Amino acid sequence: MDTNVISKKDLLELTGISYGQLYRWKRKNLIPEEWFIRRATFTGQETFFPREQILARIDKILNMKDDLSLDELADMFSPSMSGTSLTAEELLARNIVSNTSLEVFNVFLGSLRTFTFQQALYAYVLEKLLAAGDLSVDEGGGLLQVLASHYPKFEGKPCELIFMRKMGISTFVLVSGSTEMYFDSGVKVVKRLDLANCIEELKGKYL
Repeated sequence: MDTNVISKKDLLELTGISYGQLYRWKRKNLIPEEWFIRRATFTGQETFFPREQILARIDKILNMKDDLSLDELADMFSPSMSGTSLTAEELLARNIVSNTSLEVFNVFLGSLRTFTFQQALYAYVLEKLLAAGDLSVDEGGGLLQVLASHYPKFEGKPCELIFMRKMGISTFVLVSGSTEMYFDSGVKVVKRLDLANCIEELKGKYL
């Protein structure tokens, strides 16, 4: 049995939500269409979901639906960029960035008084990797340059950041969310980040 997926029946039993709630959230774009996976089973066709993603998403919906409307939740979960801007001081005050990540950003992408949501996303991803100890300050410049040069090409579509090292040399790759990648044995994948999840987290800090 594939432990990476969960059947619709098991999902409803585990979370306590109804069939109607599940499909209403789908219609409202709270749950992506691509997470509804149709597979043939011995009883016929059944619907499955990526286990970790759907359980995390339903937990967030249940915890936040009393404070936010379904439309507001859909906007938060959407990979599209918000038009909201924040100053550097506001980014610091909301714990989106630290002084260290802000200084690295200023060195490589320029000192800004106001950050667009997209620029704040770059700084936030940098902060996540620095804070986790995955990334050195020196490597931060390469990360920011890859994001600034290539992320806009995805035009809001889901993508993943892959951070890897080989023989001490770091490399950053942006790939479509559905792309499979294979590396030779000398490559160490340090971190894989779903940027749609990062956008969702960042939007939560904007509220």
